[in-house]
Amino acid sequence: MAGAAAVWRISPELLTALAQRLGEPLDSYVNGTQTWLTSDGPNGATLEWRLHPVASYRAPASISHYELWEQVIAQLPGPVRFGDESRRLETLWDGLECFPAYGEDVEPAPLAHAATATLAIAPDASGMVDHENIGEQWERTNGSISIVDTLFDELRT
Repeated sequence: MAGAAAVWRISPELLTALAQRLGEPLDSYVNGTQTWLTSDGPNGATLEWRLHPVASYRAPASISHYELWEQVIAQLPGPVRFGDESRRLETLWDGLECFPAYGEDVEPAPLAHAATATLAIAPDASGMVDHENIGEQWERTNGSISIVDTLFDELRT
């Protein structure tokens, strides 16, 4: 089933905006995903903000997934040091996606407008995507595809 999405490519400016405007993630996952929820969507819709890990994500060895966000934000614009390891942002996350959290019926243009108002950075693309299909592809490949690239592919068609 298709739903609206707004998508940004990773950048230090994007992470700074997330930190300043949304604060600490609501949840951090072992696979590198960071998530936030806000209630500032069109018509009061709850929006989920999901920072997607790169394809075949490999976590830094010296920290837990709960410490990842804090370590990165403290060292922007990067590269980021984790013990003896140095990583560029692009080796951690591909980009950010914003979408209605609970399957609420939101059109792409109002979603993009609300997301821009929240972050003060316009998305690189927005439109309708098939989240179920993208999730199945990611699961089927054991995370070896980029969710962000797949989102952009769907938004171009």
